[in-house]
Amino acid sequence: MSGSRAQRLAARRAARRRAARRGAMVAAAAVVVVAGAVAGTLAAFDGGRRGSDRARTAEVTASPRLAPLPAVPSPSPSAAASSASASASVRPSPSPSPSPSRSRAVRHQRGAPAAGRLYRHPDSQVLDWVRTHSGDPRHAVIASRIAEQPAAVWFAEYAPDTVTARVAAVTSGGAAQGRVPVLVPYAIPGRDCGGHSQGGAPDLDAYDAWIDRFADGLGSGEVIVVLEPDSVAQAECLSAGERADRFASLARAGRVLKDANPRARVYFDAGHSGWNAPGKQAAWLRQAGAASPASSDGIFSNVSNFHTTADEIAHDRRVLEALGGPASLGAVIDTSRNGNGAPADGEWCDPAGRSLGRTPTLTTGEPRIDAYLWVKLPGESDGCRGRPGTFTASYAYDLASS
Repeated sequence: MSGSRAQRLAARRAARRRAARRGAMVAAAAVVVVAGAVAGTLAAFDGGRRGSDRARTAEVTASPRLAPLPAVPSPSPSAAASSASASASVRPSPSPSPSPSRSRAVRHQRGAPAAGRLYRHPDSQVLDWVRTHSGDPRHAVIASRIAEQPAAVWFAEYAPDTVTARVAAVTSGGAAQGRVPVLVPYAIPGRDCGGHSQGGAPDLDAYDAWIDRFADGLGSGEVIVVLEPDSVAQAECLSAGERADRFASLARAGRVLKDANPRARVYFDAGHSGWNAPGKQAAWLRQAGAASPASSDGIFSNVSNFHTTADEIAHDRRVLEALGGPASLGAVIDTSRNGNGAPADGEWCDPAGRSLGRTPTLTTGEPRIDAYLWVKLPGESDGCRGRPGTFTASYAYDLASS
């Protein structure tokens, strides 16, 4: 790299760091820490992230529940044995396994997505399995309770030359059906402090350019963007300067996405109810641009985790209150695997006894809660029941039949 380019990049990074640090000082003065929100002991990093990490309570809202189970036989012994052998050989990963693959009337004035119109992308691992396993005894349960539901589409591969076309394929498909796709950009450098979910852009300048190309595929229809799971809640491992740089890139990403498509709704990482205290999370979110309507429509929580919807609603409202910003900011919650709540022992990797949560909807009936989404596709493994991010029929069946 030439000296002049190196100097320009260094100057750019220094300027961005200074701006983010100024934002941090303002946030520290402005953030209101909700009384009682800090109660309890935060778990250590690994346990706090997944053990208390990333699910429905029947009393919370009047949103849809899954229909009764079809009558089907139990899964075949051969399938269970296959799953067990895969589980024994895979190292657990505490990061969300990438999926290859509103609303109250008051929110309509800011372009909220129309109720009940989430998009189900036709290219997913669960749909592939359903198409090729019609004779499997678990087929009816997995097809009706998982494959028929709309879920997010993850963009976890750093492939700048193809990302625009891949995003456009999803957004144009949603627009053609008049439905709202949910996209998950997941390429921030150092996206998993534990190093389990390796990948992402090589540096923040490359990430900024990747986001530009991602935004070019958004089109002009309604779309929900779940921006970089773990990027804010897991920032503790970064130095102060690295954190400031990351948050500056996230704030920029929100602006770029919303400038590219004013109908895009962008949500920032609020962790989950078992992780950072609301005041601390809100202070970081403010530095990352989540309080600004130019960058953000609010926050998301519980991605790839299991905490009850009731706990997430309470957590998200506390974070939003501490965050400040316009009252129009809301929250979306991943309910894909939280039907039985989080395991008491803190297990995060494909834990037994979990179940599907509330079905995806843009009508929650809850103030400031914009949507329940399936961000993590049920049945895609964390790395214990199958290879990380791959669809595992035995795990999907357990979730769907619990």
